[in-house]
This record gives sequence, C-alpha cells and structure tokens, in this order.
Amino acid sequence: MDHAAPGYSDDKIAVLKRLRRIEGQVRGLTRMVEDDTYCIDVLTQVSATTKALESVALKLLDEHLAHCVVDAARAGGDQADIKVKEASDAIARLVRS
Repeated sequence: MDHAAPGYSDDKIAVLKRLRRIEGQVRGLTRMVEDDTYCIDVLTQVSATTKALESVALKLLDEHLAHCVVDAARAGGDQADIKVKEASDAIARLVRS
C-alpha cells in the first residue's frame, strides 16, 4: 500500500477541526442520555452527528479522488487500478452505511 501524503494534507487542520466538533457532539449525546433527555431529541442530535461524519467522509473521498487517484492515473500502471478500486470500495461502504 502506498504511504505518500494523504490527499487531505492541505486541509488537515480543517478536517481535524471538524472531527473535534463531532467529538463534542458525541460527548453531548452521552450527556443527553445520562440526563434522560427525551428520545426524539437524542435521535435528532444523533442524526446531526451522523450528517457531520458523512460530510467529513465526503470531503476525504473528494480529496482522495482529486489527489491520490488523479496522481496514480497520471502515473499509470497497477497503482492507478489500485487507487480506483480503493475509491470504489470506499464509495460502496459510504452508500451502505
């Protein structure tokens, strides 16, 4: 497996900021359950947290396609096929989740 800099390297700070915000949302969910918050209110926040994670996943996928896949395609050979397959598998996992 190729271990070059990830496609999101240029946006790493923004990705980390989003993930920390999501981490805070998850801690908030824990507090809501500990405080016996109404089910629907908890579910609403679970949905918001899920959407936030999906947003990060789509950003990472976009960066992978724009950088890793494009670079491998330019280079050609087996790496191009591997990177396209990785992207396809990642899309399939996102669609199933």
